[in-house]
Amino acid sequence: MSDSFATLDTLNFDNSYARFPEHFYHRVGAEPLPGAHLISFNPEVARLLDLDPCQINPSQLAHYFGGEGVLPGSESIAMKYTGHQFGYYNPDLGDGRGLLLGEVVNQQGERWDLHLKGAGKTRYSRFGDGRAVLRSSIREYLVSEAMQGLGIPTTRALCLVGSEQMVMRNGMEPCAAVLRVTPCHIRFGHFQYFYYSKQHDDLRVLADYCIERYYPEVADAENPYLAMFQQICDRSAYMVALWQAYGFVHGVLNTDNMSILCETFDYGPYSFMDQYRPDYISNQNDETGRYAFRQQPDIVQWNLTALAEALLPLVDQEDLKDTLRQFAPKFVAYRNQRFAARLGWQSKHPDDAGLIEALLDLFTEHKVDFNRFLRSLCDYDGSIEERERLLPFVSNTDALTDWLEQYDQRLTLEAASTPIRRQQMRSVNPKYLLRNYMAEEAIREAHQGNYVLVNQLLRVLRHPGDEHPDMEQYAGEPPLWAGAINLTCSS
Repeated sequence: MSDSFATLDTLNFDNSYARFPEHFYHRVGAEPLPGAHLISFNPEVARLLDLDPCQINPSQLAHYFGGEGVLPGSESIAMKYTGHQFGYYNPDLGDGRGLLLGEVVNQQGERWDLHLKGAGKTRYSRFGDGRAVLRSSIREYLVSEAMQGLGIPTTRALCLVGSEQMVMRNGMEPCAAVLRVTPCHIRFGHFQYFYYSKQHDDLRVLADYCIERYYPEVADAENPYLAMFQQICDRSAYMVALWQAYGFVHGVLNTDNMSILCETFDYGPYSFMDQYRPDYISNQNDETGRYAFRQQPDIVQWNLTALAEALLPLVDQEDLKDTLRQFAPKFVAYRNQRFAARLGWQSKHPDDAGLIEALLDLFTEHKVDFNRFLRSLCDYDGSIEERERLLPFVSNTDALTDWLEQYDQRLTLEAASTPIRRQQMRSVNPKYLLRNYMAEEAIREAHQGNYVLVNQLLRVLRHPGDEHPDMEQYAGEPPLWAGAINLTCSS
């Protein structure tokens, strides 16, 4: 970046989506939040937009992203889409409480959508009030940076704005707004809307737009639409593989919550598991366990099948099926690749997959806090003392001892020295995760007007593998009350 920074008043907008015909969206302005005030600001995201973090005016952020002012050059719209929710198609979806304010082009030519979540009612709000509450806004704001810190594809956020307005959710709760920043807000559900409404010419227009903006490398393929779908399948396999490698449970994996850029999108009742439990459900509204942790790879593939159906006017059915068949092996390969890195392996060997599966079986049987275990494994050197330090993670120490003996043998096949291996492992094994109890503590303090913990956690989660001595209490075992936290779709 050059020394020439933009300001909020001089952002370089080029609102390409707003140039589509108006049945693609609904033009509507944000409803001002009473008593809007800045809770937190993310300097890393500011730099993506050519903003100088040191020159940002907090009251200006609250003014624009509390809905009182209109950013010069922005054109706020609510996007129309549909989608499958818990397996059932719903034609009445769209941005019901969020607005795409516009698209900022930075000095590197990168395009960044600015999307205000909690901006008020639109024609797609149905029976909702168009607001987001502080509780869910803090959770989305923090987790987007936590995922970025872990290297998991994700949307991000520039700032979090609070308000004096109260709405009914779990009792009366204060409102807030998050300014989400990502290159793309187009969902699987956008394609489903045009497919199910039989607007196939518009479907092609949308597909051409996505290729030009997000997948230009496939433009010269024999069938660019198929090539784009192949890219989406591959990226989706990578994304969910990383979820499974870190114990992340999305909670609401509807097709309208799937980005065509394959970023983790629309955070609701998510969780990082405190214990490795394949049947774990993060969303108490998910009564059948459709979106349980172990189900996520299959559900992502199901959602890709729904996207494939929407592309039938553009792509041969058998080609789509062939692409979908490649999803499962790609997912396994990506997941094992990340577990190999977490275990300190830089080379590949035939028995690696079996050793990974054996470890996952151990995690499952003993409900291991596996992220803490793998962080502890970074310092393992094969000594009796180090082995005994790991044994308390399980109830059956013989099983872990047997696995560690195999792990010791596997490490002898690595060329890297122990210090290099440890450094590499620490880079992918976080000391800090955004566990539910941490978010809950930040929310409770924020409800009392204290935003210190929100900002402390943002700093720590941005670099989760580093040492943060002032936050050491969040690197240990979760408190007993953490298991009683219940999450729902309410936001």
